[in-house]
Amino acid sequence: MQTTPREPSESYRQVESALLRRWPESRLEPSLDRIQALVELLGDPQSAYRVVHLTGTNGKTSTARMVDRLLVAAGLRTGRFTSPHVESMTERISLDGEPVDEEAFVRAYEDVAPYLQMVDETEAHPVSFFEASVAMAYAAFADAPVDVAVVEVGMGGAWDATNVADGDVAVVTPIAIDHARYLGDRPELIAVEKAGIIKPNAQVVVAHQTEQVMAVLAERCREVGATMLVEGLDFGVVNSVPAVGGQLMSLRVGDLSYDDVFLPLFGHHQAQNSALALAAVHALLGDGALTGQVVGEAFNGATSPGRMEVVRRGPTVLLDAAHNPHGAEAAVEAVREFFTFDPLVGVVGMMADKDVEAFLAVLEPVLSEIVCTQSATPRAMPAHELALVAADIFGEHRVRIAPGLDDAIEQAVTLAETGGAMGESIGSGGVLVTGSVVTVGEARVLLRRAGER
Repeated sequence: MQTTPREPSESYRQVESALLRRWPESRLEPSLDRIQALVELLGDPQSAYRVVHLTGTNGKTSTARMVDRLLVAAGLRTGRFTSPHVESMTERISLDGEPVDEEAFVRAYEDVAPYLQMVDETEAHPVSFFEASVAMAYAAFADAPVDVAVVEVGMGGAWDATNVADGDVAVVTPIAIDHARYLGDRPELIAVEKAGIIKPNAQVVVAHQTEQVMAVLAERCREVGATMLVEGLDFGVVNSVPAVGGQLMSLRVGDLSYDDVFLPLFGHHQAQNSALALAAVHALLGDGALTGQVVGEAFNGATSPGRMEVVRRGPTVLLDAAHNPHGAEAAVEAVREFFTFDPLVGVVGMMADKDVEAFLAVLEPVLSEIVCTQSATPRAMPAHELALVAADIFGEHRVRIAPGLDDAIEQAVTLAETGGAMGESIGSGGVLVTGSVVTVGEARVLLRRAGER
């Protein structure tokens, strides 16, 4: 169990407050005008290094973290931008595989703050929170300086603020329906937007997709002269088997094989993410850059906070930031393959704009009971509303309500320890906290503080 984080500094709190006063990530005005104006004032820092750009629906953050680890292990200086954060805004900007500290985050903000005001005064809409954080990251990477930036889109691709950078390598993780209000209600429509990160002459590393999505991506590659590398054809997972604390994998990229690679993450989807990451680094650096030892060391130290993460034992508490049906399917597969909980109790808190019914329907077969809760954000679906949806899927006798996340976790832990409502299988239960990144982040803080007491 990690130690409880210290209280943030006053200067960091002030920067955090200033950023949060800007347009939130949930409020979108599709345009690159503001971020383009901002980075031009900063001297186009995003052009000072090579870029691996990632889009898709699920798996972006885990894959980005693995790309980062491989590049660091290969001896390169890296910057990484990911979102949303789990606990602290500083997680969004990493150097050499580690989040910047509060002091560096404050400096990054101070470097761009004068230009934020200039763009605010000249554009029809003010610079958003996300656009400001992207500019901070790009400037920090140039200042470091880094050799390669690993950049995860926030939403979509073509008009995502990160897309002012031209990726040498574009990575497309599995595309499914999410943010339908903004991106479309069919995967192939979403793919059109996400394909916007594919730039002329880029290498494009693509995960398994539906036939319709693959057609969209292939057409974009033809339009701009990009080269597409496809999971299952050009690279992939040869084999993965559960092991203590993770899984043992064999991976292939082209004619090269990497065998007996340990990954301390759970779920076959994480093995697939590792294959994507490996292919992306091969595409960037060439086939001779990664030895088996480098790959083994990089993946052996891989982490992905809040993604099928074990944060407590006795009973085991898992955190997983799945928030759409595709993510829930991956979580269910991982639970079934890597764990033997009886019972497994769910603690679920979701955003009101998500496909709640479909998400819960995927979870229902593996959860004995569900505790409906809500996070602190105004976007959260109230716990009692979530419970009404859950009752139609689980039945009222399997649904509990605890608006406070601490109470929800306490209830679930008790149910897991005592065997649930039926009182069976005492001692073999587990808890899965899921539904949104915000819920998981809040739970992570609560559980770490509890571990200190």
